[in-house]
Amino acid sequence: MNLSSLSARSDAAVHQVWRLPAADAVRGLRALWWTAGPAGELAVMLVHRRYLDRSRYPRGWVGWRPEVPFTGELVTIIGQEERRLLVEDIRMWPSHLALLPDSRFLLVSGRTFRREAENLWRSNAVVFSHSGTPEAEFCVGDDIPALVTDVHGGIWTAYGDEGIYGGHPESGDGLAGWNTKGHAVWAPGGRLPGHPLEGCTAATENEQVWLVWYGAVSPSGTYLTRITPATGKVSSYVSPVPRPDGFAVRGSRAVFTHRDHNRRTVELIRAERQGTAWTVTSRRRLRVPGRVVLRCGQGRDGILWLRTGNTWLRIEA
Repeated sequence: MNLSSLSARSDAAVHQVWRLPAADAVRGLRALWWTAGPAGELAVMLVHRRYLDRSRYPRGWVGWRPEVPFTGELVTIIGQEERRLLVEDIRMWPSHLALLPDSRFLLVSGRTFRREAENLWRSNAVVFSHSGTPEAEFCVGDDIPALVTDVHGGIWTAYGDEGIYGGHPESGDGLAGWNTKGHAVWAPGGRLPGHPLEGCTAATENEQVWLVWYGAVSPSGTYLTRITPATGKVSSYVSPVPRPDGFAVRGSRAVFTHRDHNRRTVELIRAERQGTAWTVTSRRRLRVPGRVVLRCGQGRDGILWLRTGNTWLRIEA
C-alpha cells in the first residue's frame, strides 16, 4: 500500500513516512526498537538475524530477542535524509529506544531485578554518545510499557503492575521522571486521580509530557496525565478512550489508536477537550500496511507516529 492509496482510502491526515528497505530485509536485518524525536525525526534500530532468537509470544517485532552482546544499526530519518550509525557491543536486551539532545540516544530494557546481596537494582538504561559509545548506565525502574524523552532530554516512564507492586521505589508510584544521570527528578506525589495499574502510551506537546495509564481501584478507568517538567505541575483528565495504544495531542484536539492485535487494522479515534472533559468526535477503522502489535504508537507535538509492521505512519491530531 502506497502513500496515495492509504490517504485516499482512509484519512487525509495519515501519511506514510518510511518503511524498511527491501535491501535491508534481504541482508537479514530486522527493524526492532524505534522512536520519534522532538524535531520530527524517526529513529529505528536494525539488528541482523544472526543475533536474534524468535519467541512464540508476543507476536510481531517485539518477539525478537537479541543474543548479548550484539551489533545494531541506528537509522535516523529526517525528511528525505537517512543517516546510519553502527552501534557495536550492545550488552542489554532493549525494549525502548529514545532520542536525547546533541544526537545522543538511549536504550532501555523494560525489566530489571534487584541484586539481593547488594540491595541494588540492576542497570537497565544506557545513554550512548552521537558516535554510538556508551556514556552512562543506570536503572529507571522495573516493568516499563511506555517511555518517552522530552525536548531537554528528560526521561519519562509509565510502569506495569509488576513494577508498581515489585518493590522498586520509583516504579511503585506508577509514573516517574528521570535525568540522564539516572536520578529520579519527578514523582506524582499524590497528585493523580487514582493509583496506576498499567502504563499505556506516552506523548509530548512542546514543553509538556503526557503519560497515559489506567487504574484498577476507585476511581478506575484510563487517564491522560499532563506534566510540565519545568514546574512539576500535573493535570489529569479522564480519557475518552479506554487503554489506547497511541495518543497525540495538540491544544484541545487529540487522536488515539487502538489496535486489532497482530492484524492490519486499527481503530482511529479523534477527540476534543472542552474545559476538563474530553469527548470523542469521530471513530473509524483504518486499514494499514502491516500488522500492529505492542508498542506501536508514540505522540510528538500533535503527530501520532504509528508502527504497522515494517512501515511507519504519521497521523495528525
